[in-house]
Amino acid sequence: MKNFRQDVLTNAKTILIKVGSAVLTGSDGLDLKIIDSLVREMSDLAEAGYSIVLVTSGAIASGKHRLKITENLKSMPEKQAAAAIGQGRLMRVYSKSFEKNGHYVAQILLTLSDLTDRQRYLNIRNTLSTLMEWKTIPIINENDTVAVDEIKFGDNDNLAAMIANVIEADLFINLTSTDGLYDCNPTVSKKAKLIRVVNEFSEDIEAAATDETSSAGTGGMKSKIQAAKKVTAIGIPCIIAPGRKKNVLTEIMAGKEIGTLFLPMADRLNAKKYWIAFTLRTCGRIIIDEGAKKALLEKGKSLLPSGIVDVEGDFNLGDPVVCADHKGTILAKGLVNFSSAEISKIKGLKTSQIKQVLGHNDYDEVIHRDNLAITQQNLRK
Repeated sequence: MKNFRQDVLTNAKTILIKVGSAVLTGSDGLDLKIIDSLVREMSDLAEAGYSIVLVTSGAIASGKHRLKITENLKSMPEKQAAAAIGQGRLMRVYSKSFEKNGHYVAQILLTLSDLTDRQRYLNIRNTLSTLMEWKTIPIINENDTVAVDEIKFGDNDNLAAMIANVIEADLFINLTSTDGLYDCNPTVSKKAKLIRVVNEFSEDIEAAATDETSSAGTGGMKSKIQAAKKVTAIGIPCIIAPGRKKNVLTEIMAGKEIGTLFLPMADRLNAKKYWIAFTLRTCGRIIIDEGAKKALLEKGKSLLPSGIVDVEGDFNLGDPVVCADHKGTILAKGLVNFSSAEISKIKGLKTSQIKQVLGHNDYDEVIHRDNLAITQQNLRK
């Protein structure tokens, strides 16, 4: 049997590690023993020459504990206030633990808008690159104290998937409260079996993931599967593993069969197209005919006005828009060269007719293939 794990680990130098709230928290708030154990392992990996970037949850849970709040927080102001209280303690705990192991840390708090703006995205990438060159451990969390729905990542699984692309990680390890992905919910069925390797995201794999979350976290297994799908689309393998297991990181890097390994997809997106597909929020939809569908999916062509049937939404030049067929299936996502109003006027026309209708012809393509990410999976709505 092919040793997929050994193949994955052979060239892994930059590792993105995400730790969920259910791993970090205990009955007394933050579980300091678990944090110390994970920090020791991450420090050992850093000493061995790996570049480590950590995406961590736990700020809200830490803040709730400090305030002795036991019930779930419902309003955004409550969650933001708890995060403001808990984030400082969370970083203080990490900082002290890493320092005991001879490493400095750097705190980075982000909102979605930091990554959707191309210049800020590049600035973040350069900052993270410099920190890794300095052998410092970047610790990243969502800036919960200022984030609102329009600029929230949704959960730290999604944030981690985006950061994996930013740092061009060789491996994404998602530490959670379960042993990995089961073929059905193990809390419901005693016959549930752990899936060791996922080669592709079939309907069965999608169905196996549930939305259930712990009281401390926001992302269930479904969220983790979506994150795995995103990173494997760019060629990054992902391992979902039990974060509270002793020496979990050490054993993973030794090639032991722990958790569920998700192998990279055969057809991979480059970093820019991944950014378009999975980071930018969609502003509208273009409905295309069968000819355009074939040109995009099979021939790698740009989207021309002749293949457009309809336009939905109100968007401007440069906005991210999805392309869908007449059944509503999303096929691709790209940056448009025309506004929605202009596309409505030129849909179905030949390129040579654009200037006659609009009075200008700055582009022949509605979406150029260089700005078009072809994927039929998991596009961010």
